Amino acid sequence: MSVEVKIIDQSKKSLREYVQFGIDLYNGNSCFVPPLISDEIETLMPDSNPAFEYCEACSFMAFRDGAPAGRITAIINRCVNERTGKAQARFGFVDFIDDTEVTDALFLAAENWARSRGMKEMIGPMGFTDMDHEGMLIDGFDEMGTMATIYNYPYYPGHIERLGYSKDTDWVEYRIAVPDSVPDKFMRIADIARRKYNLRTLSFKSRKKLKDQYGNALFELINQAYDKLYGYSPLSPKQIQYYIAKYLGILRLDCISVIVDADNNLVGAGISIPSLSLALRKSKGKLLPFGWIHLLKALKGKNDVVDLLLVAIKPEYQSKGVNALLFADLIPAFSKIGFKFAESNLELEDNASVQLQWQYFPRRLHRRRRAYRKSL
Repeated sequence: MSVEVKIIDQSKKSLREYVQFGIDLYNGNSCFVPPLISDEIETLMPDSNPAFEYCEACSFMAFRDGAPAGRITAIINRCVNERTGKAQARFGFVDFIDDTEVTDALFLAAENWARSRGMKEMIGPMGFTDMDHEGMLIDGFDEMGTMATIYNYPYYPGHIERLGYSKDTDWVEYRIAVPDSVPDKFMRIADIARRKYNLRTLSFKSRKKLKDQYGNALFELINQAYDKLYGYSPLSPKQIQYYIAKYLGILRLDCISVIVDADNNLVGAGISIPSLSLALRKSKGKLLPFGWIHLLKALKGKNDVVDLLLVAIKPEYQSKGVNALLFADLIPAFSKIGFKFAESNLELEDNASVQLQWQYFPRRLHRRRRAYRKSL
């Protein structure tokens, strides 16, 4: 049997087949959560994704006797390379059957593309920016994923390591029990931070008001708070406008906490969303004709799980109790809505300050994922 690797053009039709393969491969798997197909296609199209201002990419598909058998996208993020002084390419959107010939051919194509452009290293799985999925699952294969994370079969890490890739960094994820009330120590820390720094929490009744008043500031805060994190790619003004339009309009306002100082400058933000995992599974990644109904029910109706999408604190306020202030605001809302558990999503394994905030809650580390590196 022969393996053929083809470059996928960046048209909607070709990318739909590319994205669909990454869903069909997991048919019957109870832990896989599909992405929204339309979002995934948009991310891979230069005309739609503003990250292509400073990124270039090439997507490949492997075919075994004419049948789809694997996929991978090679990405060069020039912004990150300029910041780090490294000639790195990324691989992402990677899926493959359990076949060494397929993975050999697939990664060889991606690596040769990167070498031809002067790259010296390949890292991944990574996307164009931190807004994309990253990190290969290496532990927690029996746990249902989230909309913000990658699920992959247990055989993936073995294939990657056989090809000469080794650990670059790990992320951990926690499943946290939502308490009925704010823990006393958490509340004391929050009160101290509020008084000492003259901070207050804002609530919003209008998404438009949130976007108009703090949309830009929110993503600028993310750029500041995440600037030193692994592989971070600062969001450009064009990307900020893209994500404001794309995401802020669908969030539940009672799942957002915004902290400001005496001059109404944004100091911290916590953004969460009712879990869409089951809804995405039911919709099979499609909005039409009826997938949007499942998603709307998950957002508006009864839901036991909340996804903690991000917590961002202005650097000069980090480790000063602002995290406690955010969750002192969010926990009563979570309890009122009926959430029983929270998914932390990705946290770098060496980010002790972030993980310390969970010490006051029953929790378990239930997933671990990895970014790999290889010299080219």
